[in-house]
Amino acid sequence: MTDLRIAVLGVGLMGADHVDRITNKISGARVAAVSDRSPQRAHAVAHNIEGCQIVDDPFDAIASTEIDAVILSTPGEAHEKQVHACLDHRKPVLCEKPLTTEASSALGIVEREAGLGIRLIQVGFMRRFDHEYIQLESLLTSGQIGQPLLAHCIHRNRVPGPNFTSESLITDSLVHEADVTRFLFKEEITTVQIIKPTASAGAPPGLQDPQIALFRTESGRHIDVEVFVGTGVGYEVRTEVVGEFGSATIGHDVGLIKTGAPGTWGGNLTPTFLERFSQAYTDQLQRWVNAIRKGPTTGDFTDGPTAADGYAAAAVCSAAKQSLRTGQPVEIVPPTHETCR
Repeated sequence: MTDLRIAVLGVGLMGADHVDRITNKISGARVAAVSDRSPQRAHAVAHNIEGCQIVDDPFDAIASTEIDAVILSTPGEAHEKQVHACLDHRKPVLCEKPLTTEASSALGIVEREAGLGIRLIQVGFMRRFDHEYIQLESLLTSGQIGQPLLAHCIHRNRVPGPNFTSESLITDSLVHEADVTRFLFKEEITTVQIIKPTASAGAPPGLQDPQIALFRTESGRHIDVEVFVGTGVGYEVRTEVVGEFGSATIGHDVGLIKTGAPGTWGGNLTPTFLERFSQAYTDQLQRWVNAIRKGPTTGDFTDGPTAADGYAAAAVCSAAKQSLRTGQPVEIVPPTHETCR
């Protein structure tokens, strides 16, 4: 079988990394086209890739008969129309989080895909492919620490992305913890509350950074999440789950732990998410490509988080944005569409 021809739409930091992994680290696919709102950026990414076209309009790339599948690394606000275009042309799509920025539009995509009778949409919740998260999920399933009762999560970045807003902390960062909670505990989040600590003096004007999110699940489990995107230090993502008979922690990706002057210890923080989740991104892409190649016989072109998972996370984030404005807990209405259960 010939290599899949993939169009990567949006070739900023994340999209350019996808291009590099497809070209140099996985098999069965090649980058056939790129598109970006910055022509210079598109040219810089594509110029060393044989046969890679630069397409000005992303919708032209989606519609092209010379493209087999699509990766969306465009801003979240663009995802709704672009995902619908992929469904229009029956193109498998790996959509970076968020699926969309609002629960209602995400549900519309779920219902549209269900009506086609095939599964074309995979959402880029790469933590489900990370070895540490897989080990933690396996530990919880085994029952070795008894029933899991609560979790503490940390999500820190060195600097916020361009044009980051207080709501961006929710739709671009907290969205991962919403999915991780469902992945680990196998149940839905029913309420969310956003608490606003004193904002960092280094935060841009108007940016509430950090934020604390409190999740409560169907069975009453409690998850607290610190999201702090402007620490100035490095990239830190950690999860500790506390069970009846013990606890388990992942994410201490700090290299060598050492002692130094009296009373000190430390290590090196991972600089960005690309290094921390390098293995997960590679495995995600390879499994997605493999699933697409099998898809014509199975009707399922995914191997990972689905549109329904993207909707569930979007529902949590929509409620969290409401709580950000009011400071009060917000109930999340359980999904009613049968494909979301």
